[in-house]
Amino acid sequence: MFYRAGLQVAAALASLSVLTGCGLLSDSSSEVDQKISVGTTSSPSTLDPAAAWDGSWELMRNVFQTLVSFPTGSTSPDPDAAEECRFTDATSMAYRCKLRSGLTFSNGEKVDAEAVKYSIDRISKIKVKGGPAGLLGSLDRVETKGDDTVIFHLSKADATFPFILATPAMSLVAPGDYPADRVRDDGKVTGSGPYVLDSYEPGKQAQLTRNPGYKGFAKRKNDAVTIHYFDDSARMVDALKKKEIDATYRGLTAEEVIGLEDNKKDNNGLQVVESTGADIRFLVFNPKDPAAGKPAVRQAIAQLVDRDALVAKVYRGTAEPLYSMVPKGIAGHATSFFDTYGDPDVGKARAILSDAGITAPVKMTLWYTTDRYGSSTAPEFAELKRQLEASGLFRITLKSAPWKSFQEGFTKGQYPVFGRGWFPDFPDPDNFVAPFVGQESVTGMPYLNREITDELLPSSREESDRGAVSQQFKRAQEILVKDVRLLPLWQGKLYVASREDIGGGERALDPQTVMQMWELYRKTSW
Repeated sequence: MFYRAGLQVAAALASLSVLTGCGLLSDSSSEVDQKISVGTTSSPSTLDPAAAWDGSWELMRNVFQTLVSFPTGSTSPDPDAAEECRFTDATSMAYRCKLRSGLTFSNGEKVDAEAVKYSIDRISKIKVKGGPAGLLGSLDRVETKGDDTVIFHLSKADATFPFILATPAMSLVAPGDYPADRVRDDGKVTGSGPYVLDSYEPGKQAQLTRNPGYKGFAKRKNDAVTIHYFDDSARMVDALKKKEIDATYRGLTAEEVIGLEDNKKDNNGLQVVESTGADIRFLVFNPKDPAAGKPAVRQAIAQLVDRDALVAKVYRGTAEPLYSMVPKGIAGHATSFFDTYGDPDVGKARAILSDAGITAPVKMTLWYTTDRYGSSTAPEFAELKRQLEASGLFRITLKSAPWKSFQEGFTKGQYPVFGRGWFPDFPDPDNFVAPFVGQESVTGMPYLNREITDELLPSSREESDRGAVSQQFKRAQEILVKDVRLLPLWQGKLYVASREDIGGGERALDPQTVMQMWELYRKTSW
C-alpha cells in the first residue's frame, strides 16, 4: 500500500468530486464542533502492526507514525517521524533515516533510534502467519547510530524499500508496551501518530482524539474522530442518511453509490466523492488442473471475457476494465491484454482451442469467495459464466466459499480457476507483479518465470527513480499475457459519502487508499 520515489501518478490519483456541497472549504474553527463520526465495513483484525497485513492499516495510519509516509497529493514517501531519509549508496542497499527531535510515544517513551529498530525487528521475530514479515524480504539488519539515526542494510538492491517503510505495518511502537516476541493483545495502542486511541470496542467502534504530543506531516482539521464498524454497508448507509454518522469510507456497494448519486434530493443533503482506486480483481488459473493447465484454454478465456459488459452490468461504472496487472494510475500501467487479444471474439477463441486439438466444450469450475470482496462478487461470476457459455466453447460450474475455507482451498491447489482481489501494499508496479510470481506467490499457485524473478525485478529494484522502470514492467506484462496464468478483470474506484457540511473527503484517501481521518472537518458555513 505504499510508495513514492518519483512516480508520475499524481494526476491519476487525484480525487474527483462527483457531487460537492455548496459550502466554504475552510479549515476547522472554534465556532464549529470538530468531532467527526465515520462509518466503515472494514473492521481491524488486530491492533498490533506486527500482525497486520490487511484492513487493520486503516486505523493504524491514524494512531501510529512511520518513518516516511504519504501526505495527500504525494506520490513518493515523504518524512513523517523522520526528518529525512535517503539511500546512501548507488546500489539501493543502505537506507538511512534521521529522526525528528523531541518525538515521544503517548506513554511518554522517547521515539528514538532504538525504538525504531525494536519496532522493525519484532516484525521479523514474531513472524505472524499471514502478517507483514514478508514485506521485509530484502532487509538484512537494522543499525542505530546515536539516538536519532537508523540505517537499514539490505541483502539486495531494493529501491522499493522506502515504500515498504511507509506502510502502516512498519508503524513505530513503544518498546515498553509491546513484547518483543509476541503480539500485543490487550486491545490498546501506544503510538506517536496524529491521534490517540481512547477506547476500542472490537467490531463496534474506535474513539480517537488529538495526540497533543504529535509531531509530523499531518495537519489535523478536526479534534476527534469516532469510527463506527458496520457488519454490512446497507446499515452504514442508513446511519448516514439518519445523521448517526457524518461520513463513510470503504464498503459502499455499486448499487449504494449509484443510489446516493441518483437520488440527491431524497438523501438528506449528502455528497459523494470519487477517487481513482488501485485495488484490482483478477482470475487465477491452476497449472496442474487438466483443463486450466492448458495454455490454449487460458488464452481462449482471455479472448472471450468482455470486461466492458462485466463492469457495466455488475458494477455500473463504479469500476473500470483492466487489461494489465498494473492498474491505471501506477507507473508501468499498460493495456497488454487488449493489445494482444483485442475485443472479445468467439471465432478467435474457437480457433485457439481448435489449433490445440480441443473441439468439445471445455468443462470448468470457477470459484469465488462470498465474504471478502463485496456483494457484487456473485453477480460478477454469474456474468463470467454467462459470457463463457454463450460462446458455446465452455460449460461452467460456479462454486463459492467463505474466505477462510476459500483461502485454505486455493493454497492447497484445489481450485481450477478462482477469483482474487489485490489491495496494494504500496503504489509501485513492483507490488502488482512481484507478489504473484515465484515459488511463494500470494495466489497459492507457484508461478516460476526466471526472466521476471531473476532479471526484470532485480533490475527494476536498482532504480531509485520509480518512474524509470517502465521497460522492465512492460516486458514482465508481455510475459504475463503470453502465459495467462493471471487474467486481470477490473480495477475499482473509491468513494467517500458524507453529509454536505463535511469537508475534506476529496483529500482523505491517500495513494495507499487508506483513510486519513485528519483531513475531514465540519464546514464553518455551507
